[in-house]
Amino acid sequence: MGRVCLRALAVAGVLIAGCAGQPTAGPAPRSDTASRSGPVSSAPVTGVAQATVYQAKTSAIPARMRRQMIGDTWHPGCPVGLGRLRLLTVSYWGFDHEVRQGELIVNESAAKALSRVFGLLFAARYPIRQMRPVDVFGGSDERSMLADNTSAFNCRRVRGTSTWSEHAYGLAVDVNPFENPEVLGNFVDPPAAAAWADRSRRSPAMIRHGDAVWRAFTSVGWKWGGDWTYPKDYQHFSANGG
Repeated sequence: MGRVCLRALAVAGVLIAGCAGQPTAGPAPRSDTASRSGPVSSAPVTGVAQATVYQAKTSAIPARMRRQMIGDTWHPGCPVGLGRLRLLTVSYWGFDHEVRQGELIVNESAAKALSRVFGLLFAARYPIRQMRPVDVFGGSDERSMLADNTSAFNCRRVRGTSTWSEHAYGLAVDVNPFENPEVLGNFVDPPAAAAWADRSRRSPAMIRHGDAVWRAFTSVGWKWGGDWTYPKDYQHFSANGG
Protein backbone atom coordinates (compact mmCIF):
# COMPACT_ATOMS: atom_id res chain seq x y z
CA MET A 1 0.00 0.00 0.00
CA GLY A 2 1.31 3.48 -0.80
CA ARG A 3 0.18 7.05 -0.57
CA VAL A 4 1.55 9.92 -2.61
CA CYS A 5 0.86 13.64 -2.07
CA LEU A 6 2.38 16.08 -4.53
CA ARG A 7 1.76 19.82 -4.45
CA ALA A 8 0.30 20.87 -7.79
CA LEU A 9 2.69 22.81 -10.01
CA ALA A 10 1.72 26.20 -11.41
CA VAL A 11 0.94 26.08 -15.12
CA ALA A 12 0.74 28.89 -17.63
CA GLY A 13 -2.69 29.90 -18.84
CA VAL A 14 -6.21 28.97 -17.80
CA LEU A 15 -8.40 26.30 -19.36
CA ILE A 16 -11.20 27.72 -21.45
CA ALA A 17 -14.65 27.33 -19.90
CA GLY A 18 -16.05 23.95 -20.86
CA CYS A 19 -14.60 21.37 -23.25
CA ALA A 20 -15.60 21.32 -26.89
CA GLY A 21 -18.20 18.71 -27.56
CA GLN A 22 -20.13 16.39 -25.31
CA PRO A 23 -20.37 12.61 -25.31
CA THR A 24 -23.58 11.14 -26.58
CA ALA A 25 -25.72 10.11 -23.64
CA GLY A 26 -25.16 6.40 -23.20
CA PRO A 27 -26.77 3.93 -20.81
CA ALA A 28 -26.50 4.96 -17.18
CA PRO A 29 -24.08 3.15 -14.87
CA ARG A 30 -25.48 -0.02 -13.31
CA SER A 31 -27.72 0.91 -10.40
CA ASP A 32 -26.12 -1.54 -7.96
CA THR A 33 -22.68 -0.01 -8.45
CA ALA A 34 -23.49 3.62 -9.11
CA SER A 35 -24.06 4.30 -5.42
CA ARG A 36 -20.62 2.90 -4.58
CA SER A 37 -18.61 4.63 -7.29
CA GLY A 38 -20.67 7.77 -7.81
CA PRO A 39 -19.45 9.72 -4.78
CA VAL A 40 -15.84 8.73 -5.41
CA SER A 41 -15.85 9.85 -9.03
CA SER A 42 -18.34 12.71 -8.93
CA ALA A 43 -18.06 14.59 -5.65
CA PRO A 44 -15.71 17.58 -5.78
CA VAL A 45 -13.02 17.83 -3.12
CA THR A 46 -13.83 20.76 -0.86
CA GLY A 47 -11.45 23.08 0.93
CA VAL A 48 -8.71 25.37 -0.36
CA ALA A 49 -5.85 23.19 0.93
CA GLN A 50 -7.21 20.04 -0.70
CA ALA A 51 -7.77 21.81 -4.01
CA THR A 52 -4.05 22.47 -4.43
CA VAL A 53 -2.71 19.07 -3.40
CA TYR A 54 -2.63 15.92 -5.51
CA GLN A 55 -3.43 12.72 -3.66
CA ALA A 56 -2.95 9.12 -4.78
CA LYS A 57 -3.60 5.98 -2.78
CA THR A 58 -2.97 2.35 -3.72
CA SER A 59 -4.86 -0.34 -1.83
CA ALA A 60 -6.10 -3.90 -2.09
CA ILE A 61 -9.43 -4.14 -3.88
CA PRO A 62 -12.19 -4.12 -1.22
CA ALA A 63 -14.19 -7.35 -0.93
CA ARG A 64 -17.41 -5.72 -2.09
CA MET A 65 -15.75 -4.33 -5.19
CA ARG A 66 -14.15 -7.71 -5.93
CA ARG A 67 -17.60 -9.32 -5.83
CA GLN A 68 -18.94 -6.73 -8.25
CA MET A 69 -16.04 -7.30 -10.66
CA ILE A 70 -16.51 -11.08 -10.85
CA GLY A 71 -18.58 -11.91 -13.90
CA ASP A 72 -18.31 -8.37 -15.30
CA THR A 73 -14.72 -7.24 -15.65
CA TRP A 74 -13.04 -10.38 -14.28
CA HIS A 75 -13.76 -14.09 -14.51
CA PRO A 76 -11.83 -17.35 -14.07
CA GLY A 77 -9.42 -17.76 -16.97
CA CYS A 78 -8.40 -14.10 -17.10
CA PRO A 79 -4.64 -13.64 -17.58
CA VAL A 80 -4.22 -11.92 -14.22
CA GLY A 81 -5.67 -12.93 -10.87
CA LEU A 82 -7.64 -10.56 -8.67
CA GLY A 83 -4.85 -10.76 -6.10
CA ARG A 84 -2.47 -9.04 -8.52
CA LEU A 85 -4.80 -6.10 -9.12
CA ARG A 86 -4.97 -2.94 -7.03
CA LEU A 87 -7.40 -0.09 -6.51
CA LEU A 88 -5.71 3.20 -7.38
CA THR A 89 -7.54 6.31 -6.15
CA VAL A 90 -6.23 9.60 -7.56
CA SER A 91 -7.11 13.28 -7.67
CA TYR A 92 -8.00 14.82 -11.01
CA TRP A 93 -9.44 18.03 -12.44
CA GLY A 94 -12.99 17.62 -13.73
CA PHE A 95 -14.43 19.33 -16.79
CA ASP A 96 -16.04 21.76 -14.32
CA HIS A 97 -12.58 22.77 -12.99
CA GLU A 98 -13.29 21.12 -9.64
CA VAL A 99 -10.87 18.66 -7.98
CA ARG A 100 -12.35 15.17 -7.82
CA GLN A 101 -11.28 11.69 -6.75
CA GLY A 102 -11.36 8.86 -9.29
CA GLU A 103 -10.81 5.10 -9.18
CA LEU A 104 -8.80 2.85 -11.48
CA ILE A 105 -8.22 -0.90 -11.20
CA VAL A 106 -4.62 -1.52 -12.25
CA ASN A 107 -1.93 -4.18 -12.14
CA GLU A 108 0.07 -4.02 -8.92
CA SER A 109 3.23 -3.53 -10.99
CA ALA A 110 1.79 -0.38 -12.62
CA ALA A 111 0.33 1.38 -9.56
CA LYS A 112 3.41 3.43 -8.67
CA ALA A 113 4.01 4.58 -12.25
CA LEU A 114 0.36 5.53 -12.77
CA SER A 115 0.32 7.44 -9.47
CA ARG A 116 3.11 9.56 -10.94
CA VAL A 117 1.36 9.93 -14.30
CA PHE A 118 -1.85 11.26 -12.81
CA GLY A 119 0.13 13.55 -10.52
CA LEU A 120 1.66 15.12 -13.63
CA LEU A 121 -1.77 15.42 -15.25
CA PHE A 122 -3.09 17.06 -12.08
CA ALA A 123 -0.20 19.54 -12.11
CA ALA A 124 -0.97 20.35 -15.74
CA ARG A 125 -4.69 20.75 -14.88
CA TYR A 126 -5.60 18.35 -17.65
CA PRO A 127 -9.41 17.84 -17.50
CA ILE A 128 -10.91 14.37 -17.11
CA ARG A 129 -14.66 13.87 -17.38
CA GLN A 130 -14.92 10.93 -14.98
CA MET A 131 -12.88 7.98 -13.73
CA ARG A 132 -14.71 4.82 -12.63
CA PRO A 133 -13.99 1.08 -12.81
CA VAL A 134 -15.61 -0.52 -15.86
CA ASP A 135 -17.71 -2.83 -13.68
CA VAL A 136 -19.85 0.27 -12.98
CA PHE A 137 -20.88 -0.09 -16.64
CA GLY A 138 -21.51 -3.82 -16.38
CA GLY A 139 -18.10 -4.60 -17.87
CA SER A 140 -19.09 -2.98 -21.19
CA ASP A 141 -16.23 -1.15 -22.85
CA GLU A 142 -18.71 0.53 -25.21
CA ARG A 143 -20.86 1.90 -22.38
CA SER A 144 -17.76 3.15 -20.57
CA MET A 145 -16.51 4.94 -23.70
CA LEU A 146 -19.90 6.50 -24.42
CA ALA A 147 -19.82 7.94 -20.91
CA ASP A 148 -16.35 9.38 -21.65
CA ASN A 149 -15.03 7.35 -18.74
CA THR A 150 -11.29 7.09 -18.11
CA SER A 151 -10.56 3.48 -17.11
CA ALA A 152 -7.92 0.78 -16.90
CA PHE A 153 -8.57 -2.92 -16.12
CA ASN A 154 -11.15 -4.91 -18.06
CA CYS A 155 -10.61 -8.60 -18.84
CA ARG A 156 -11.39 -8.58 -22.55
CA ARG A 157 -9.86 -9.55 -25.88
CA VAL A 158 -8.59 -7.24 -28.60
CA ARG A 159 -11.57 -6.70 -30.89
CA GLY A 160 -11.84 -9.39 -33.56
CA THR A 161 -8.99 -11.50 -32.18
CA SER A 162 -8.30 -14.16 -29.56
CA THR A 163 -5.50 -12.03 -28.07
CA TRP A 164 -5.90 -10.56 -24.62
CA SER A 165 -6.01 -6.77 -24.53
CA GLU A 166 -3.44 -5.07 -22.32
CA HIS A 167 -6.47 -3.92 -20.33
CA ALA A 168 -6.95 -7.58 -19.33
CA TYR A 169 -3.63 -7.34 -17.47
CA GLY A 170 -4.37 -3.96 -15.88
CA LEU A 171 -1.51 -2.50 -17.92
CA ALA A 172 -3.42 -0.04 -20.10
CA VAL A 173 -5.44 3.12 -19.53
CA ASP A 174 -8.01 4.76 -21.82
CA VAL A 175 -8.21 8.52 -21.23
CA ASN A 176 -11.26 10.63 -22.16
CA PRO A 177 -12.28 8.11 -24.86
CA PHE A 178 -15.02 10.25 -26.39
CA GLU A 179 -12.68 13.12 -27.31
CA ASN A 180 -9.96 10.59 -28.13
CA PRO A 181 -11.61 7.73 -30.06
CA GLU A 182 -10.08 4.78 -31.83
CA VAL A 183 -9.98 5.33 -35.59
CA LEU A 184 -9.73 2.45 -38.08
CA GLY A 185 -10.15 3.93 -41.54
CA ASN A 186 -13.75 5.11 -41.69
CA PHE A 187 -14.72 3.29 -38.49
CA VAL A 188 -14.62 5.23 -35.24
CA ASP A 189 -15.07 3.72 -31.77
CA PRO A 190 -17.19 4.82 -30.07
CA PRO A 191 -19.20 5.53 -33.25
CA ALA A 192 -21.01 8.45 -31.59
CA ALA A 193 -17.65 10.22 -31.29
CA ALA A 194 -17.04 10.21 -35.07
CA ALA A 195 -16.62 14.00 -35.15
CA TRP A 196 -13.58 13.63 -32.88
CA ALA A 197 -11.74 11.62 -35.52
CA ASP A 198 -10.96 15.07 -36.90
CA ARG A 199 -7.84 15.81 -34.88
CA SER A 200 -7.75 19.42 -36.03
CA ARG A 201 -10.53 20.10 -33.53
CA ARG A 202 -9.66 21.98 -30.37
CA SER A 203 -10.43 20.84 -26.84
CA PRO A 204 -8.36 20.75 -23.63
CA ALA A 205 -9.40 17.07 -23.33
CA MET A 206 -7.86 16.03 -26.66
CA ILE A 207 -4.51 14.22 -26.59
CA ARG A 208 -1.76 15.03 -29.06
CA HIS A 209 1.79 13.81 -29.58
CA GLY A 210 4.11 15.78 -27.31
CA ASP A 211 1.44 17.33 -25.09
CA ALA A 212 1.16 17.09 -21.29
CA VAL A 213 -0.70 13.76 -21.35
CA TRP A 214 1.73 12.20 -23.84
CA ARG A 215 4.72 13.44 -21.80
CA ALA A 216 3.26 12.15 -18.52
CA PHE A 217 2.77 8.60 -19.78
CA THR A 218 5.98 8.42 -21.79
CA SER A 219 7.92 9.63 -18.72
CA VAL A 220 7.19 6.22 -17.13
CA GLY A 221 7.87 4.29 -20.34
CA TRP A 222 4.24 3.85 -21.48
CA LYS A 223 3.34 4.26 -25.15
CA TRP A 224 0.44 5.97 -26.91
CA GLY A 225 -1.99 4.35 -29.36
CA GLY A 226 -2.13 7.65 -31.24
CA ASP A 227 1.46 7.01 -32.35
CA TRP A 228 0.49 3.72 -34.01
CA THR A 229 0.49 3.62 -37.80
CA TYR A 230 -2.87 1.81 -37.89
CA PRO A 231 -5.26 1.94 -36.22
CA LYS A 232 -5.02 5.22 -34.34
CA ASP A 233 -6.19 4.68 -30.77
CA TYR A 234 -6.03 8.18 -29.35
CA GLN A 235 -7.40 7.26 -25.91
CA HIS A 236 -5.05 4.35 -25.27
CA PHE A 237 -1.79 4.19 -23.30
CA SER A 238 -0.11 0.91 -22.34
CA ALA A 239 3.00 -0.37 -20.64
CA ASN A 240 4.25 -2.38 -23.61
CA GLY A 241 2.80 -0.25 -26.42
CA GLY A 242 0.16 -2.84 -27.36
